[in-house]
Amino acid sequence: MSVKILVVDDSAADRLMIEKMLSEYDLLTASDGVEAMQRIDEHEEIQLIILDLNMPRMNGFEVLAALKADDRYKRVRTIILTNHEELEDESKGLELGAVDYIRKPISVNALKVRVNIHLELLRSRQLAEQKHDELKSVFNTIFSRAPIGISISYASGPHDKNVDPETQINSAFEQITGRTKEELIELGWASITHPDDLEKDLENYRKLKSGEIQSYTMEKRFVRPNGSSVWVEMTVASFHLPGESESGHIALLKDISSRKEFENTLRYSSEHDSWTGLYNRNYLKTLLERDDESRLREKRALVSVDLSTVLSLTSTYGFQYTQDLIKKIADMLSQFCTDRRLLFNTYENQFAFYLKGYKDKNELTEFSIEVAKQLEPVLLMERIKGGIGVIEIGEGDEKDVDLLLRRLLVTSEKAFNIYDRNIGICFYNEEIEKQMVREQQITLELAKISTDEKDFGLFVQFQPILDLKSNKISSFEALARLSIEGLGPVPPLEFIPIAEKKNLVVPIGRKIILQALGFLNKLKRSGYGSIGVSINVSAIQLLRDGFTDSLLEMIEQTQVLPKNVGLEITESVFASNHEKINRILGKLSDIGIHTAIDDFGIGYSSFARERDLNVNCLKIDKSFIDRLQYLESDDAITSDIISMAHKLGHCTIAEGVEHERQKEYLEKWGCDRIQGHLISKPLDEEDAIKFLEKYNRQ
Repeated sequence: MSVKILVVDDSAADRLMIEKMLSEYDLLTASDGVEAMQRIDEHEEIQLIILDLNMPRMNGFEVLAALKADDRYKRVRTIILTNHEELEDESKGLELGAVDYIRKPISVNALKVRVNIHLELLRSRQLAEQKHDELKSVFNTIFSRAPIGISISYASGPHDKNVDPETQINSAFEQITGRTKEELIELGWASITHPDDLEKDLENYRKLKSGEIQSYTMEKRFVRPNGSSVWVEMTVASFHLPGESESGHIALLKDISSRKEFENTLRYSSEHDSWTGLYNRNYLKTLLERDDESRLREKRALVSVDLSTVLSLTSTYGFQYTQDLIKKIADMLSQFCTDRRLLFNTYENQFAFYLKGYKDKNELTEFSIEVAKQLEPVLLMERIKGGIGVIEIGEGDEKDVDLLLRRLLVTSEKAFNIYDRNIGICFYNEEIEKQMVREQQITLELAKISTDEKDFGLFVQFQPILDLKSNKISSFEALARLSIEGLGPVPPLEFIPIAEKKNLVVPIGRKIILQALGFLNKLKRSGYGSIGVSINVSAIQLLRDGFTDSLLEMIEQTQVLPKNVGLEITESVFASNHEKINRILGKLSDIGIHTAIDDFGIGYSSFARERDLNVNCLKIDKSFIDRLQYLESDDAITSDIISMAHKLGHCTIAEGVEHERQKEYLEKWGCDRIQGHLISKPLDEEDAIKFLEKYNRQ
């Protein structure tokens, strides 16, 4: 739009003189203030006025006052014409909104210079406004089309209602919360925040407003009009506009309801036994550790119900029959549950009650007798026995939860032989403590192995891992084994935790790694140089200074290829020292070593965190595979885990595959590899190579 200049003067001669001086410009004229206002209303292109102050009908001051009073004329710049002796008029004119003045008699050069300056200022303002409008248009487009919810508030607090009409809220924010912009402004955000999340949110907001923090991010729930809740990841940041005393804030919302639902499913699976629906051993451990941290002073005890003899029914009646029986017994035991008495499925065919606030040992005895009476008819009919073990939790017992649960297990096993009944009752005592000497024997044997060049009873077996696409054995998992004279075979789940507790896991782990790398060399000499071996590594080993260098040294010493070496780490190790462990895994990955998260799904990992881990593969825990035997395909979440892992760029290995039905399901849903007794049990080195030769020739 071109700029017009309006010359306003009651002197025709002065108007004519100015017209001649500014002949190259687009000019309009007016003889007084009234005519000037008419011209301005008729020609919106007028943006510069040269205004005489002394005029009839409506003088220059009145024109300035009229222009200043109406926002429509904000765009107009006014230069007033004054005389040398009218200094007060100049000041008054500037106060009323004039931007400059020219004294009469008018100098041509002075007039042109002033006009050009103000025309240039007008052009600059127009360019700035145009740029502002473009940026505003871009902002509005991004704001309205953004896939996340955005709210910008300039002064409103959590409980304020109808106080900030300037609040900006995009459509995604409305969709996520289920409320219109007007409803959100009317209600205030605190009133639609879930009560369980409000206190934390308000505390974060208080810190934000006080300047303690510049922003915060949290996961919270908004309550929709229908009463349902929507989970969001919310980031709130403060900002301060120039000239404003109050700071504003911007809130960004991302709907994470689907992710939360999936995580809740995983959490439920990690805390519950899938068949009985009871809490599992992992959750019992969590509660015991949590109660220890809170230093509860009330009496607490564990009452174990051992029904391991149910396994004897499987050979006669089949697997499903025993599963149904265990479910029936779980339902019976659940009748004893209260808020102070929780029931857990701790091991296969074993249950445990966790009791709080009981009076004395007599109450525990009476409770155990009631449980025995309830179960006795069923056990009598099935011709099997059971044992009830009771252990009172003393101060500090929870420090080693695994030891506490092992003591409970030993106590319940001893209860089998106490009474001439189908179910006996036994309290943990000093006699049972003697049975724990086994642990000491194992500790001594591990200490001997760790300090001697010989491996003694420590050896490694190798379980084949099948690639489902090629139907070939692609690698082996190295599984540590221990045999002790007088004790016989000791399972890894028993001796590895002891090694960790006694600070022997690093030297023991080194021997296991060297045996596994030696097997890789045998594979290479047998013509299988592309076959890999994965080795289980504990958090203690991984976090020890120099682990990476030590591993690389062993690899160079045995002259194996790093790409054929894999490490397996349980997901629980990421609960602490997450960043340090992830850095270590990154270094191992740079060397070429593959890493996998073992037993995935039982330690409650968030896929949001899994995305950032330097791992190549997720090994789906056996518990998810077991469920494939009795769950319908559409009811199992194993396919979801496979899909999510692939989306994160990880391969998947299913552990504990024992039935063809499981393999068919895993093939259907794109699982990459499987291992388990369906393929082969763990084998000694020579047998493993023979198995590989035979299987990969098929």
